[in-house]
Amino acid sequence: MMRLTMITLFGLSSLGLAAAQPPKDEPKTPEPPGGLMVAPFKECAKACDDCARECNACMAHCAKLAATGHPEHLTTMKTCSDCAALCNAASSILSKQGPFFDIVCLGCAQACKRCGDECEKHAAHDPVMKACAEECRRCEKACRTMLANSGFNANEKPIK
Repeated sequence: MMRLTMITLFGLSSLGLAAAQPPKDEPKTPEPPGGLMVAPFKECAKACDDCARECNACMAHCAKLAATGHPEHLTTMKTCSDCAALCNAASSILSKQGPFFDIVCLGCAQACKRCGDECEKHAAHDPVMKACAEECRRCEKACRTMLANSGFNANEKPIK
């Protein structure tokens, strides 16, 4: 009796799984907003994700420097922390082609500009901060390119 029940349950669950599969002619990825291509979203999301990791590493580096008697690194520590948070949000929204991609891309580009500027102040003598500044520049460019390719006016006055 137990065996018959198990076979019946297995058969029913197999039918349920087969019925849950989408028809072969339906697209497997959602259509991005405004008919934009999916590849630019993925490329920009990757740039944001890479930048978030670099900013987090730089933030930890700056925290160590500040703790060992270099309080001038408190500012870069804070900018790296905020930039990483914005980059993470941008990566998340872009990876799913979210409708607020333009809002988050603009914010991310502006954060990367500011963070890159702060880290650049120490780049000549600190390789970690130099790497962060360079990654911020790449991410800023990727976000601004994404905005320009989407028809968004990237030349709008920055939010202060």
